[in-house]
Amino acid sequence: MAARAATLPHSRHRGTPVVGTVTRGTTNPNRLRRMDRWIAATHGAELRRAGDPVAVDLGYGAAPWTAVELLTRLRAAAPHARVVGIEIEPERVAAARPYEREGLAFRHGGFEIPVPGNPVLVRAANVLRQYDEAEVAAVWERLCARLAPAGRGSRGGLLVEGTCDEIGRRHVWVALGPEGPRTVTFATRLGSLDRPSDLAERLPKALIHRNVPGEPVHAFLRDFDRAWAAAAPYASYGARQRWIRAVRDLTADWPVTDSPARWRQGEVTVAWEALAPVR
Repeated sequence: MAARAATLPHSRHRGTPVVGTVTRGTTNPNRLRRMDRWIAATHGAELRRAGDPVAVDLGYGAAPWTAVELLTRLRAAAPHARVVGIEIEPERVAAARPYEREGLAFRHGGFEIPVPGNPVLVRAANVLRQYDEAEVAAVWERLCARLAPAGRGSRGGLLVEGTCDEIGRRHVWVALGPEGPRTVTFATRLGSLDRPSDLAERLPKALIHRNVPGEPVHAFLRDFDRAWAAAAPYASYGARQRWIRAVRDLTADWPVTDSPARWRQGEVTVAWEALAPVR
């Protein structure tokens, strides 16, 4: 977020300024399950502590499935969580309104996040992939400014921004707090994986064009492939054991921030500073 912020596009609906542009809106049920499970596991305590645990599903798409599912998954960790789905296309909001219920609402808007107060969570999945890389810093800065601030015993709200495939088998996301980016998480259905660098095609916009020699994310994926190859003998025990062994070897050279409990889920999380683009 230290990069110079680009000017964000605006659109208007009935005189109300909305920040952003309309995306394709493609979505599928269960597409964001990996991201949701990670959020519930790592951010559930913050949601439980919050006086008003509001979560935003930003850019939920042409159908409201991801917002409906987010409420269910968050409430398993934080029973009083509320979800507001936000879409820049008014027709999509109108189509989602019949699904509103206690704890779930839909609003027209964009990156300005038209909800009162400061949300404890903003999830923006498959939104920035249709923007230019130069626009990412401005979006991140704007969204992080809307998060609940850090305080005593709290790191503040969380922005989770990333990209996945159409059925949610492969997913990479960046987690950001009010202070900026914190971590990058790689998540996959292990049975579908040939090698870890298969996840490169799902890197978020801030990183996908940086998967070239000389960039940290390229070096990370190269080392991950090498660790995966070295862990081949563990494949006889299953893909999960091979993944765990490969990630354990990665920790010798990369700041992996999570534990085997998350690795078993087909995840690995790395400090943002280690993968941040070379400016």
